[in-house]
Amino acid sequence: MIGTQIRPAGPYDEERIRRFLVGLSLQTQTLRFFTGISSPKAGLVRALLAVDGRRDAIVAERDGEIIGHAMSYRSGLADVEIAIVVTDEWQGRGLGRKLIATILGRAACAGATTVGMDVLGENRRVLRLIRRIWPDARMKVSSGCVEVTAMIQPAAVFAEQRSVGPPLTS
Repeated sequence: MIGTQIRPAGPYDEERIRRFLVGLSLQTQTLRFFTGISSPKAGLVRALLAVDGRRDAIVAERDGEIIGHAMSYRSGLADVEIAIVVTDEWQGRGLGRKLIATILGRAACAGATTVGMDVLGENRRVLRLIRRIWPDARMKVSSGCVEVTAMIQPAAVFAEQRSVGPPLTS
């Protein structure tokens, strides 16, 4: 992952996030967004880049192009819900775990202690990852979707980042 940078997202990323979304395979789009995205609408792009008191977003980039995206938002299911997607070429290389650790570290610094996420039941790779990271996670299946709730463990998050300080901050 040398040459890969994880940083806060912002409105200046609109065109790059649009290219990133279009470049994802239909399967990856469906696993993340529960549908295909042939032409991302402006509202979706803005939502993926929104950062405010309730929402946070980060991107992984390499050579000026976005190769991963993570977002969190305050919700009712847990203190914070997260969603992650990594370009097909970079899947299985640990980038998703880094994005999870970074976005959760930022959430923990803001006081979050629980995390939630919705995962399609067919997304076995992510469900295995969740079991490894959070063996005590509560999982509820509903209409083909797995609703996951788990405790954020800041020490484990920081260790995953190989950092002794707080995670990337904006």
